Amino acid sequence: MTDDVPEPPAEYRLGELAEAAGVPVRTLRYYQERKLLPPPRRVGRIGLYSAEHLARLRMIANLLERGHTLEGIRELLAAWEEGRGIAAVLGVEKAVTAPWSTETPVTMPLAELAALFPGELDPGAVERAVELGILRVDGDRVTHWSRRQLDASVALVRAGVPLAEVLEVSRDLQRAMDDLAARFVGLITRHVVGTFAADGLDALEETLAELRPGAQVSVEAGFARSMDRQVRTAIEKVLADLAESRE
Repeated sequence: MTDDVPEPPAEYRLGELAEAAGVPVRTLRYYQERKLLPPPRRVGRIGLYSAEHLARLRMIANLLERGHTLEGIRELLAAWEEGRGIAAVLGVEKAVTAPWSTETPVTMPLAELAALFPGELDPGAVERAVELGILRVDGDRVTHWSRRQLDASVALVRAGVPLAEVLEVSRDLQRAMDDLAARFVGLITRHVVGTFAADGLDALEETLAELRPGAQVSVEAGFARSMDRQVRTAIEKVLADLAESRE
Protein backbone atom coordinates (compact mmCIF):
# COMPACT_ATOMS: atom_id res chain seq x y z
CA MET A 1 0.00 0.00 0.00
CA THR A 2 1.39 3.38 -0.95
CA ASP A 3 0.70 6.72 0.65
CA ASP A 4 -1.42 9.07 -1.40
CA VAL A 5 0.54 12.18 -2.43
CA PRO A 6 -1.75 15.20 -2.49
CA GLU A 7 -1.88 16.95 -5.83
CA PRO A 8 -1.15 20.67 -5.91
CA PRO A 9 -4.26 22.83 -6.17
CA ALA A 10 -5.41 23.80 -9.63
CA GLU A 11 -5.91 27.36 -8.42
CA TYR A 12 -4.56 29.45 -5.57
CA ARG A 13 -5.78 32.33 -3.52
CA LEU A 14 -3.32 35.20 -3.07
CA GLY A 15 -1.88 33.95 0.22
CA GLU A 16 -1.63 30.39 -1.09
CA LEU A 17 0.19 31.55 -4.22
CA ALA A 18 2.62 33.60 -2.13
CA GLU A 19 3.37 30.58 0.06
CA ALA A 20 3.84 28.27 -2.94
CA ALA A 21 6.18 30.75 -4.63
CA GLY A 22 8.06 31.59 -1.43
CA VAL A 23 7.52 35.35 -1.69
CA PRO A 24 5.64 37.85 0.49
CA VAL A 25 2.10 38.83 -0.46
CA ARG A 26 3.22 42.46 -0.81
CA THR A 27 5.71 41.35 -3.47
CA LEU A 28 2.93 39.71 -5.48
CA ARG A 29 0.91 42.90 -5.32
CA TYR A 30 3.95 44.90 -6.44
CA TYR A 31 4.47 42.55 -9.40
CA GLN A 32 0.84 43.05 -10.38
CA GLU A 33 1.25 46.83 -10.22
CA ARG A 34 4.33 46.57 -12.50
CA LYS A 35 2.40 44.32 -14.97
CA LEU A 36 4.73 41.40 -14.27
CA LEU A 37 1.91 39.17 -13.04
CA PRO A 38 -1.41 38.89 -14.90
CA PRO A 39 -4.60 39.53 -12.92
CA PRO A 40 -6.33 36.52 -11.35
CA ARG A 41 -9.57 34.90 -12.42
CA ARG A 42 -12.34 36.52 -10.42
CA VAL A 43 -15.06 34.55 -8.68
CA GLY A 44 -17.10 37.20 -6.96
CA ARG A 45 -14.66 39.07 -4.76
CA ILE A 46 -12.14 36.22 -4.69
CA GLY A 47 -9.12 36.21 -6.99
CA LEU A 48 -7.92 32.79 -8.12
CA TYR A 49 -4.42 32.26 -9.54
CA SER A 50 -3.39 29.36 -11.76
CA ALA A 51 -0.30 27.17 -12.14
CA GLU A 52 0.81 29.57 -14.88
CA HIS A 53 0.97 32.36 -12.31
CA LEU A 54 3.17 30.17 -10.10
CA ALA A 55 5.44 29.30 -13.05
CA ARG A 56 5.70 32.99 -13.89
CA LEU A 57 6.75 33.83 -10.33
CA ARG A 58 9.41 31.12 -10.31
CA MET A 59 10.79 32.38 -13.61
CA ILE A 60 10.90 35.98 -12.31
CA ALA A 61 12.82 34.80 -9.22
CA ASN A 62 15.27 32.94 -11.46
CA LEU A 63 15.86 35.98 -13.64
CA LEU A 64 16.32 38.26 -10.63
CA GLU A 65 18.93 35.88 -9.20
CA ARG A 66 20.80 36.12 -12.52
CA GLY A 67 20.99 39.90 -12.23
CA HIS A 68 18.12 41.04 -14.45
CA THR A 69 16.15 44.14 -13.48
CA LEU A 70 12.37 44.05 -13.06
CA GLU A 71 12.00 46.44 -15.99
CA GLY A 72 14.08 44.17 -18.21
CA ILE A 73 12.00 41.15 -17.16
CA ARG A 74 8.79 43.05 -17.89
CA GLU A 75 10.05 43.94 -21.37
CA LEU A 76 10.96 40.32 -22.04
CA LEU A 77 7.59 39.01 -20.88
CA ALA A 78 5.68 41.60 -22.86
CA ALA A 79 7.55 40.74 -26.06
CA TRP A 80 7.11 37.00 -25.71
CA GLU A 81 3.51 37.04 -24.68
CA GLU A 82 2.28 38.57 -27.93
CA GLY A 83 0.53 35.43 -29.08
CA ARG A 84 2.66 33.05 -26.99
CA GLY A 85 2.01 31.25 -23.70
CA ILE A 86 4.10 30.87 -20.59
CA ALA A 87 5.78 27.78 -22.06
CA ALA A 88 7.48 29.93 -24.70
CA VAL A 89 8.58 32.42 -22.06
CA LEU A 90 10.10 29.63 -19.96
CA GLY A 91 11.78 28.17 -23.01
CA VAL A 92 13.54 31.40 -23.94
CA GLU A 93 14.83 31.94 -20.41
CA LYS A 94 17.93 29.84 -21.06
CA ALA A 95 18.77 31.81 -24.20
CA VAL A 96 18.57 35.25 -22.62
CA THR A 97 20.19 34.63 -19.23
CA ALA A 98 23.67 33.54 -20.30
CA PRO A 99 26.09 35.85 -18.48
CA TRP A 100 27.27 38.97 -20.30
CA SER A 101 30.08 39.69 -17.89
CA THR A 102 33.47 38.06 -18.40
CA GLU A 103 35.02 39.64 -15.31
CA THR A 104 37.21 37.48 -13.06
CA PRO A 105 36.39 37.68 -9.33
CA VAL A 106 39.28 37.76 -6.85
CA THR A 107 39.18 36.41 -3.28
CA MET A 108 41.64 37.34 -0.55
CA PRO A 109 41.87 37.90 3.22
CA LEU A 110 40.28 41.16 4.36
CA ALA A 111 43.66 42.25 5.76
CA GLU A 112 45.24 41.84 2.32
CA LEU A 113 42.53 43.97 0.72
CA ALA A 114 42.96 46.63 3.43
CA ALA A 115 46.69 46.75 2.65
CA LEU A 116 45.84 47.82 -0.91
CA PHE A 117 44.00 50.87 0.49
CA PRO A 118 46.15 52.01 3.48
CA GLY A 119 44.06 53.81 6.06
CA GLU A 120 40.99 53.93 3.79
CA LEU A 121 39.24 50.54 4.11
CA ASP A 122 37.40 51.07 7.39
CA PRO A 123 34.25 49.07 8.34
CA GLY A 124 32.05 51.76 6.80
CA ALA A 125 33.82 51.50 3.45
CA VAL A 126 33.51 47.70 3.51
CA GLU A 127 29.80 47.95 4.30
CA ARG A 128 29.30 50.43 1.46
CA ALA A 129 31.16 48.21 -1.00
CA VAL A 130 28.99 45.26 0.04
CA GLU A 131 25.82 47.32 -0.47
CA LEU A 132 27.00 48.23 -3.97
CA GLY A 133 27.65 44.58 -4.81
CA ILE A 134 31.38 45.21 -5.23
CA LEU A 135 32.43 43.00 -2.30
CA ARG A 136 31.12 39.80 -0.76
CA VAL A 137 32.33 39.03 2.77
CA ASP A 138 32.74 35.49 4.08
CA GLY A 139 34.26 35.52 7.55
CA ASP A 140 37.72 37.07 7.32
CA ARG A 141 37.85 36.71 3.53
CA VAL A 142 36.35 38.95 0.87
CA THR A 143 35.61 38.51 -2.82
CA HIS A 144 35.77 41.46 -5.20
CA TRP A 145 33.57 40.95 -8.23
CA SER A 146 36.20 42.11 -10.76
CA ARG A 147 39.98 41.91 -10.79
CA ARG A 148 40.11 44.70 -13.40
CA GLN A 149 37.90 47.04 -11.37
CA LEU A 150 39.89 46.32 -8.22
CA ASP A 151 43.13 47.22 -10.02
CA ALA A 152 41.52 50.41 -11.33
CA SER A 153 40.32 51.39 -7.85
CA VAL A 154 43.77 50.78 -6.37
CA ALA A 155 45.33 52.96 -9.08
CA LEU A 156 42.90 55.80 -8.37
CA VAL A 157 43.49 55.69 -4.61
CA ARG A 158 47.27 55.59 -5.05
CA ALA A 159 46.98 58.63 -7.29
CA GLY A 160 45.30 60.52 -4.45
CA VAL A 161 41.57 59.96 -4.96
CA PRO A 162 39.88 59.08 -1.63
CA LEU A 163 38.32 55.61 -1.57
CA ALA A 164 35.01 57.10 -0.40
CA GLU A 165 34.80 59.11 -3.62
CA VAL A 166 35.79 56.08 -5.72
CA LEU A 167 32.85 54.20 -4.16
CA GLU A 168 30.54 57.15 -4.77
CA VAL A 169 31.49 57.21 -8.45
CA SER A 170 31.02 53.42 -8.58
CA ARG A 171 27.48 53.87 -7.27
CA ASP A 172 26.65 56.53 -9.87
CA LEU A 173 28.26 54.47 -12.62
CA GLN A 174 26.20 51.42 -11.68
CA ARG A 175 23.00 53.47 -11.81
CA ALA A 176 23.93 54.81 -15.23
CA MET A 177 24.83 51.31 -16.45
CA ASP A 178 21.53 49.93 -15.13
CA ASP A 179 19.63 52.58 -17.10
CA LEU A 180 21.68 51.94 -20.22
CA ALA A 181 21.31 48.15 -19.90
CA ALA A 182 17.54 48.56 -19.53
CA ARG A 183 17.47 50.47 -22.83
CA PHE A 184 19.51 47.78 -24.57
CA VAL A 185 17.19 45.11 -23.18
CA GLY A 186 14.20 47.08 -24.46
CA LEU A 187 15.71 47.29 -27.95
CA ILE A 188 16.56 43.60 -28.03
CA THR A 189 13.21 42.38 -26.70
CA ARG A 190 11.18 44.63 -28.99
CA HIS A 191 13.13 44.16 -32.20
CA VAL A 192 14.95 40.83 -31.83
CA VAL A 193 13.38 38.46 -29.32
CA GLY A 194 9.86 39.04 -30.56
CA THR A 195 10.73 38.00 -34.12
CA PHE A 196 11.61 34.41 -33.19
CA ALA A 197 9.02 31.67 -33.01
CA ALA A 198 8.98 29.35 -30.01
CA ASP A 199 10.77 26.67 -32.05
CA GLY A 200 13.57 29.06 -33.02
CA LEU A 201 15.33 29.20 -29.65
CA ASP A 202 18.63 27.85 -30.97
CA ALA A 203 18.81 30.65 -33.52
CA LEU A 204 17.84 33.18 -30.86
CA GLU A 205 20.66 32.02 -28.60
CA GLU A 206 23.15 32.43 -31.46
CA THR A 207 21.82 35.90 -32.28
CA LEU A 208 22.07 37.07 -28.68
CA ALA A 209 25.63 35.75 -28.49
CA GLU A 210 26.48 37.83 -31.56
CA LEU A 211 24.91 40.93 -30.01
CA ARG A 212 26.88 40.79 -26.75
CA PRO A 213 30.23 42.06 -28.12
CA GLY A 214 28.53 44.87 -30.02
CA ALA A 215 26.68 46.11 -26.95
CA GLN A 216 29.83 46.05 -24.84
CA VAL A 217 31.92 47.78 -27.51
CA SER A 218 29.26 50.49 -27.86
CA VAL A 219 29.46 51.27 -24.14
CA GLU A 220 33.27 51.18 -23.97
CA ALA A 221 33.71 53.27 -27.13
CA GLY A 222 31.10 55.78 -26.01
CA PHE A 223 32.73 56.17 -22.60
CA ALA A 224 36.19 56.61 -24.16
CA ARG A 225 34.84 59.29 -26.48
CA SER A 226 33.22 61.12 -23.57
CA MET A 227 36.48 60.93 -21.61
CA ASP A 228 38.36 62.46 -24.55
CA ARG A 229 35.95 65.41 -24.59
CA GLN A 230 35.90 65.85 -20.82
CA VAL A 231 39.70 65.66 -20.44
CA ARG A 232 40.24 68.09 -23.28
CA THR A 233 37.76 70.55 -21.75
CA ALA A 234 39.32 70.21 -18.29
CA ILE A 235 42.86 70.78 -19.60
CA GLU A 236 41.77 73.82 -21.60
CA LYS A 237 40.18 75.27 -18.47
CA VAL A 238 43.33 74.65 -16.38
CA LEU A 239 45.52 76.29 -19.02
CA ALA A 240 43.15 79.26 -19.30
CA ASP A 241 43.17 79.69 -15.50
CA LEU A 242 46.99 79.57 -15.44
CA ALA A 243 47.23 82.13 -18.19
CA GLU A 244 44.78 84.42 -16.40
CA SER A 245 46.70 84.12 -13.11
CA ARG A 246 49.93 85.23 -14.84
CA GLU A 247 48.42 88.38 -16.32
